[in-house]
Amino acid sequence: MSSTVTQPPGPSAPQFSPETILLRASTENFPVAMRILTRQTRADLVAIYGFARLVDEIGDEAAGDRLVLLDWLEDDLERAFESVPQHPLLVRLAGTIRRLNLPRDPFVRLIEANRRDQVQTRYATFADLLDYCRLSANPVGELVLHVFGAATPERIALSDSVCSALQLIEHWQDVGEDFARGRVYLPEEDLERFGVTAEELAASRASERLRRLLAFEVERAGALLDQGAPLVRLLEGRARFAIAGYVGGGRATIAALVNSDYEVLAGLPRAGRMRRFQAAFDALRSGS
Repeated sequence: MSSTVTQPPGPSAPQFSPETILLRASTENFPVAMRILTRQTRADLVAIYGFARLVDEIGDEAAGDRLVLLDWLEDDLERAFESVPQHPLLVRLAGTIRRLNLPRDPFVRLIEANRRDQVQTRYATFADLLDYCRLSANPVGELVLHVFGAATPERIALSDSVCSALQLIEHWQDVGEDFARGRVYLPEEDLERFGVTAEELAASRASERLRRLLAFEVERAGALLDQGAPLVRLLEGRARFAIAGYVGGGRATIAALVNSDYEVLAGLPRAGRMRRFQAAFDALRSGS
């Protein structure tokens, strides 16, 4: 891909300041277990999460032609691999890429997920939604395994299940917020099966039909999380602690959704820090 743009046409605006994005990346993505990691590992993970956060900010919030901005970002990603990038976050990421010899493809898939968001706002089937997760979520888990020097085909496959599950859980938390942005991640086949209408997604409180649909979707996401959870016992040391944190965080959020009776429109069900810590400890102890 070629581009004549020499400066970021938007990502350098105040809402995309590197400091703000890195802070959000740290607070949103780091489970309790991350506190035990070395400074270098934390820095590498923040660089990766910062990139993912920047891509999402452009795809969700940027004014103007977001597809043009995403094209510019992919060009700058290429510079991060081949020469000198321009955006401050990619300057930081370039050091991690080169020191750890990270693959290019997961970063490109994150950009592609946000391109898809610009042109696709509905998903006909659950399989279609999982294909979206392959772009939007799974690359992060793969990169995390590379940071820990633990990326093998078996582990990446298990990580894909964990990451897809975590993405689905986030979508089920954010049904109202996503609908306000014009996006519906609940598969159309499931909306039809449970008789849920667009008006119910725009309501101030979840209807009984929507709650039943969410119970179904949350159970399905939980099964996918359990499918990938054996990744914990395939890892050692700090990597095992970190992945247990992700698995535990997902399970704690599922518990919060269940305990709220799937009320995702009147508020956002969230798991407290102690509940997430306990769930991470349980995953670590059981190895799954």
